[in-house]
Amino acid sequence: MSSAGAPPGLCSALSALAGEPLAGSAADARGWVALEQPGAWGAKAFKASDLDPATGKALDSAASKHGLRPVLIRRPGRTAGAGRDGARRVLVAHSLPGRTWLLGGWVADPAAVLDLDWAAIASGDVDAVRASLPGLVVEEAPHLLVCANGKRDACCAVVGRPVAAAAAETHPDRVWETTHLGGHRFAPTAVTLPSGWTFGRLTPENAGPTLEDVAAGVVDLEGARGRSVWPGPAQVAELAVRRELDARGVDDVTAVVRADTDVRGEWVVSLHDGRRWQVSVERRATGASRPESCGKKAALVEPYVANGLVELSADPT
Repeated sequence: MSSAGAPPGLCSALSALAGEPLAGSAADARGWVALEQPGAWGAKAFKASDLDPATGKALDSAASKHGLRPVLIRRPGRTAGAGRDGARRVLVAHSLPGRTWLLGGWVADPAAVLDLDWAAIASGDVDAVRASLPGLVVEEAPHLLVCANGKRDACCAVVGRPVAAAAAETHPDRVWETTHLGGHRFAPTAVTLPSGWTFGRLTPENAGPTLEDVAAGVVDLEGARGRSVWPGPAQVAELAVRRELDARGVDDVTAVVRADTDVRGEWVVSLHDGRRWQVSVERRATGASRPESCGKKAALVEPYVANGLVELSADPT
């Protein structure tokens, strides 16, 4: 999949040209907290936007402390502002397979989000989270957050914003621009909540269908960067097994854990039907180079890759 629409010289175009794989590049987060913040964003948006910097710093710190990913969001379009009576939308997601949930609500004061039970978000205790911020309700359909912060990286604005705008035409209530998902060179990039499934090199034509697929319980394996609940090497292991089996269900894989072995880079991937696979994952030099983001010097492409898959006996449980 190429980075459609990226002008030559941008990091996303150079990454695609270098053949850098998407697998294993998603952020590592058990859950997500997204706060609507209309207007311009700086490179470090929690400290450089119209959001009170003290509130932004506290939100960033609280989420990160609990293994969560905090982001700011806004509606696609340059004139998009806050919602009803200036209130801001809040989305809170837990992303572990088989127990995902997404809550949504409104806050009049962004600082109210600090009242969230952050530990409960990480553990998946939806009732405790709702009790900590009354007004949150269950969101039945997934949302798509497209990285679009041009101050962080030019690619996110140049190729990310058109993708967000196109997807919003058919899903206006479930598509957002967001501040930072990591991996600018894979732009246009987006995450679906609550699952944490992250995609790269999207196009205006396939972004909406990608959201529809996830809503139907299906993952586009070609465009997948990984599921955010696992670290990068585990994301590679999961995607290797899924491609081997053509397993496209959102929650087909229930766990990815380090193998009980002295050999580094061994992962065990468990599927919902009890099957298990052991996958060897290693870094591999490709000989190609590209900048990690726009404005940086070129660096070697050394992705995590799956080096072998072995089917294990089924989990007796």
